[in-house]
Amino acid sequence: MSIQSANEYEDLLALWSDLESGLGVILGSPDSTQEFVQRVLQYDRWMQGLVQRDPDVGLYLLFQLAANSPVGYSASHALVCSVLCHFIALELGIAVQERNSLVHAAMTMNIAMTAMQDALATQVERPNAQQQDMIKTHSAKGSLMLSKLGVADTQWLEIVANHHDESVERADFRTAAPTVRLARILKVVDRYAAMISPRMSRAGRTATESARSIMANASAKTDEIGHTLVHAVGLCPPGTYVHLDSDELGVVLRRSSRHNHPYVAIIGKPTGELIRAPRLHWTEHSPRIQSALAASAMHLRLNHFHILQLGAFATQ
Repeated sequence: MSIQSANEYEDLLALWSDLESGLGVILGSPDSTQEFVQRVLQYDRWMQGLVQRDPDVGLYLLFQLAANSPVGYSASHALVCSVLCHFIALELGIAVQERNSLVHAAMTMNIAMTAMQDALATQVERPNAQQQDMIKTHSAKGSLMLSKLGVADTQWLEIVANHHDESVERADFRTAAPTVRLARILKVVDRYAAMISPRMSRAGRTATESARSIMANASAKTDEIGHTLVHAVGLCPPGTYVHLDSDELGVVLRRSSRHNHPYVAIIGKPTGELIRAPRLHWTEHSPRIQSALAASAMHLRLNHFHILQLGAFATQ
């Protein structure tokens, strides 16, 4: 599906932004949220609807959202993690009930430290002793909070409680208990999403650097999840920037059947100037992707609607 008009693009962008804002409200004020559990389920259905509409456009907008601002970090991080968990669940063929528990856990895993997580994103200094203690205990406290808010799904609660537990990485992924497998997936996704998002203290890493870092530093068991993540969304997912071996700049538009060769819109000349009419290019052919670029390295003002329109031709 392609975006047909500027109004359609603005509407879609607003839906993603509203979803992020809604998550921010319930995560920031869970005790005053009526029917908290139903709201989480509603946001999950909302997210699935947006992704199903056009998965590549959804990823494009999501990665743009995640990489461009540290404001409202907690809600943005929750949304990115839930979408990535959704893609991994589809890739692995995880049962619907387990997929639901995983995604709901991704949306709510940091509920016990929402305000502090937002503060840390804008904080240059290292976490102080009080903040470090909250970071260490937020998983268990979050699970307890969710139970008090009415969550009866024991897998959801256990995934949240264990998403930082090192023990979930020890068992064989294929034979581990479902909750262990799901907590391990969330642990990997949490780390990946944190790397690509900017802080005041540092720029976000590229998606490629983040994926390779996870796979290089993880056990072989966790490495399997990293490979699944890359297989599902790409080493350079839609919405991320690349430097081509022609010295031109591009933004990834769509995944292709060749996972390391996505479709890109070439947007910048070797001189760094913006191309007036971006052009679609499949990177299986020359020029090819030389490296990924962090969003902070891009200083071009882009018309994302016009760029996304090019994606319609990638499927023809």
